[in-house]
Amino acid sequence: MPKALLIIDYTNDFIADQGALTCGRPAQALAPYITHLAEEFYQAGDYVIFPTDAHNPNDHFHPESKLFPPHNLVGTWGQALYGPVKDWYDAHQADERVYQFNKNRYSAFQNTNLDNYLRERQINELWLVGVCTDICVLHTAMAAYNLNYQLTIPAAGVTTFTEHGQEWALDHFAHSLGARVLA
Repeated sequence: MPKALLIIDYTNDFIADQGALTCGRPAQALAPYITHLAEEFYQAGDYVIFPTDAHNPNDHFHPESKLFPPHNLVGTWGQALYGPVKDWYDAHQADERVYQFNKNRYSAFQNTNLDNYLRERQINELWLVGVCTDICVLHTAMAAYNLNYQLTIPAAGVTTFTEHGQEWALDHFAHSLGARVLA
């Protein structure tokens, strides 16, 4: 059965130095590993999926507007994929096994067709990489767990704003969600 790599929120606003809500250098350092993993999945005939945070300007009803500055505004530089990951996506986006979609909540499953997309292709094993480990990656992992997907989270492929958040999330993946966490 095929498996899928989810590259979560690897966008300019979360990664670039000038990003509105950046994880900065630790997130930038993930690019070589993430692109290597994407190519490995692609060459194996598996799927590479890009759940991408998407917000509308001046949406005062969205709960994140009270928590974070405006970020990942639809169609802006900030919402575009970052650096080498963008280059990889641009080179492969025409393939039906490469899929990018907008999401409006932390979880890539909430208000999206991701579960249907995966089940139609008989995918039950997911690898999660990207940012932020303790926010969008975590909420996606929790939803995947509740939908009975098998999870692998490579520690070398995720990061967040704080060391504490990173450590806590990796521990939670392993001990509360039964995920395989690769050191």
